[in-house]
Amino acid sequence: MNDGVNGVALAVFIFFFVLVTAMGFLAARWRRAANDQSLDEWGLGGRSFGTWVTWFLLGGDLYTAYTFVAVPAAIYAAGAAGFFAVPYTILVYPLIFTFLPRLWSVSHKHGYVTTSDFVRGRFGSKGLSLAVAVTGILATMPYIALQLVGIQAVLDVMGVGGGEDTNWFIKDLPLLIAFGVLAAYTYSSGLRAPALIAFVKDTLIYIVIAVAIIYIPIKLGGFDDIFAAAGDKFDESGKGGLVPDHGGQWTYATLALGSALALFMYPHSITATLSSRSREVIRRNTTILPLYSLMLGLLALLGFMAIAAGVKVENGQLAIPQLFENMFPDWFAGVAFAAIGIGALVPAAIMSIAAANLFTRNIYKDFIKPDATPAQETKVSKLTSLLVKVGALVFVLGMDKTVAINFQLLGGIWILQTFPALVGGLFTRWFHRWALLGGWAVGMVYGTVAAYGVASPTQKHFGGSSDQIPGIGEIGYIGLTAFVLNVVVTVVLTFVMRALKAPDGVDETKPGDYTADAGDPGVEVELPPATAGTSH
Repeated sequence: MNDGVNGVALAVFIFFFVLVTAMGFLAARWRRAANDQSLDEWGLGGRSFGTWVTWFLLGGDLYTAYTFVAVPAAIYAAGAAGFFAVPYTILVYPLIFTFLPRLWSVSHKHGYVTTSDFVRGRFGSKGLSLAVAVTGILATMPYIALQLVGIQAVLDVMGVGGGEDTNWFIKDLPLLIAFGVLAAYTYSSGLRAPALIAFVKDTLIYIVIAVAIIYIPIKLGGFDDIFAAAGDKFDESGKGGLVPDHGGQWTYATLALGSALALFMYPHSITATLSSRSREVIRRNTTILPLYSLMLGLLALLGFMAIAAGVKVENGQLAIPQLFENMFPDWFAGVAFAAIGIGALVPAAIMSIAAANLFTRNIYKDFIKPDATPAQETKVSKLTSLLVKVGALVFVLGMDKTVAINFQLLGGIWILQTFPALVGGLFTRWFHRWALLGGWAVGMVYGTVAAYGVASPTQKHFGGSSDQIPGIGEIGYIGLTAFVLNVVVTVVLTFVMRALKAPDGVDETKPGDYTADAGDPGVEVELPPATAGTSH
């Protein structure tokens, strides 16, 4: 690691950072509506994005700085077990093909901005809607924090901010500046800012990975030598390997499946989806998004390259930035660092917008000020997006980075528990609203308690996301076990509620709403209570 500042790399990094900052503020004028004081405009970009804008936005949303840093870092530390991210992104696209178009259609028809809007409209339950909203906000906060961790990792490798003994303000000043810029253009431009910047972010990432996958192996003697070096390291350490051992196969499989089920439960994934202009745009995107999985597979190989290159870091999150620093010319290292940094800004913006929309629509509007106007909703959402980012910044500056990662893993366990209400509700009204709430509560409690009991070398609690599966005895993903319990409780309680003839909520949707497209005759956006202040 360099003792001083890498001036050339820093100059290139600053160039791209200034470029995307300008784009972020200019985005406020891009496709601007006559009246932009509504969540449809600020929070969903006017629901106007076509296939390629949506593709870049979703890619920028799902493939983050955390992905860029953490996936190969997992390979660097644990070997093939870290590759679970590749199969889960392959599994997720056929899955979302079945339900995202339905969610888009019913949301377009009724003006829903969040998943909680849909849950409230489908099941007539503000309580269940609140549960989904709170879960989404809690799961998103540490995810935003990890994007800032990604920026901080790049700054550390470039030598910016001084050493560990440097005054805390000077050390964290670059991160504070990046945070301030992110907060400003998100507040000003809403979802249009990350949508525009995503073009730069994804282009840089594809260039960096294409160069890295050719250039670095040439310098290291080819892939034979890379895999041999990685195999020797894992044989010596006894940790990980080029193939998961028998004990790790359940963990690998359940983590991949559970992660696939959870990915599009996150609020930011749905926000990017609902910003598209038609149902067909969503269907096309499920067919071309797997291109990112190809990129992710190549990205994961960087972990083995870091081993072969002799990269030694105490914090595994620094392994890939350090690999770039060691192997690339300074100017191209700057390009790579810019790709990671911008890869943090795009999803952080979308995540803060998504969390803010949940608070505004499903807490502020539903429980605090039911008669809020669209302009008031937009103002509250803008302010909340700032507070969400401040919370993430405090999390990063005040806690160990490992803690941030483990809380993000806990967030994945939590967000998976919203699957029955959201996806189940898109296909059937059979589940009872109180049963869904009971299943959610059981899944949340079990998942949190089980994760609390997992220790790691650095933490007594919340040290990981895998534990023994009750009744099976194998080690598996806690989130998937909690999800199974959630579904079982939901089904059993639904039978009980139906037998007791417990009151059902009013469903404001109709069967045709789930297949409607923007261009269909007679299809007009209805304003739900969260927008119009009236009831259906």
